[in-house]
Amino acid sequence: MKKAIVIGSGAGGAMAARMLAKNFDVTVLEAGGNFKPFSFSLDKLAMFRKTGIYFDERMIQLLLPSMRIDRDKDMVMVYGRGVGGTTTLATGNAVRADEGLKKIGINLDAEFEELNRELPITTDHQRYWNSITKQTFKVMQEMGLDPKPMPKLLRPNGCRMCGHCSIGCPTRAKWDVRELLDGINVVTNCRVSRIEIGDGKAKRVHATKGLQHLTFDADVVIVAAGGYGTPDILRASGIECEPRLFVDPVLCVAAPMEKARQDHQLLMPFVSMREKYIISPYMDWLSFFFNRKWYKPMDGMVSLMIKLADVEQGDVHHNKMQKKLTAMDHLRLQQGVDDCREVLLRMGAKKEDVFLGTLNAGHPGGMLPLTEAEAETLHSPLLPDNLYVCDASLLPQSLGLPPILTIMALAKRITKIIAES
Repeated sequence: MKKAIVIGSGAGGAMAARMLAKNFDVTVLEAGGNFKPFSFSLDKLAMFRKTGIYFDERMIQLLLPSMRIDRDKDMVMVYGRGVGGTTTLATGNAVRADEGLKKIGINLDAEFEELNRELPITTDHQRYWNSITKQTFKVMQEMGLDPKPMPKLLRPNGCRMCGHCSIGCPTRAKWDVRELLDGINVVTNCRVSRIEIGDGKAKRVHATKGLQHLTFDADVVIVAAGGYGTPDILRASGIECEPRLFVDPVLCVAAPMEKARQDHQLLMPFVSMREKYIISPYMDWLSFFFNRKWYKPMDGMVSLMIKLADVEQGDVHHNKMQKKLTAMDHLRLQQGVDDCREVLLRMGAKKEDVFLGTLNAGHPGGMLPLTEAEAETLHSPLLPDNLYVCDASLLPQSLGLPPILTIMALAKRITKIIAES
């Protein structure tokens, strides 16, 4: 049987591996280890905030090794490294975000329909909303922000409403792509250094595992190391990427409200779609522990997230972000802040009590963007015939939306193309 090597076990890699396993002997190479959810008591950890012990966001990696943090002067990048990739740390949103793909002639209707049949996608979580979530939804309706329940990769009956969606669901009620990897050979803690290319084909993959140097021969190679990891691997293999990094920046706007208990709610239970950004309730744990402005008790504040579709310009080298927001990005963020502030004021907050969170991001992509010329093949001419990319690097424009479902739809289509060829 022919061999397929998949680099990365996130949304694109896991879906590609599951699909390819029908016709190939598949091995997945994952740079991180097996995922373990956050197991400490947040209430107990919160008791130490006033001591100043939490002074750098990168400290969270000591408690949650699968969460990786990169930081520059203006922004914090958060991404997953471990089996399941960032899907274990995402809030399980299942929205279609293929507007940019449609513009260049890529129709993924069939793949989205398949995903809707195969995955536990539901909005049947409204019955668990507490009073503050319902109030926020109502106020946003009255403001004409048109909030809609967020489709979730969720089995609601298993959800404990613990608020841990973004640090690891303890009950596995939130679906993630680890379920696609059952029965597939996954080599953990295996960091790919480069892909050896000769005679127009990817011949083998070079990697390290501890002190070992490993090589993997392959008939097909899939690079799905994420929009942050894939560019480094491609460049080390002699394939250049474009400095078009987008990151979908996130900024939370919060205010104190007694006994809100947003910390014990599903994260992002509903969403308001605006021009180039979305608004959604979100307890921002990164800001809560590491931003001095977030001094209120975790059960005594309400937080709204702005997720921005940023201008596609930036780069990443050796897992270091080179990204500056443009004047247009800042303008749109401010529009989002104004919207969120108005929501909080209508809910009873005082203007002087509203505060902002830490600007962070978690949806990197766009550095090997598809064009109209690749609408049928989904394969860049820069790549050897048997080497494919299956992650957000392919997306031609920023989303301002959760990308997991769209990446999986892309991976489905790409693996179908491989099977046909």
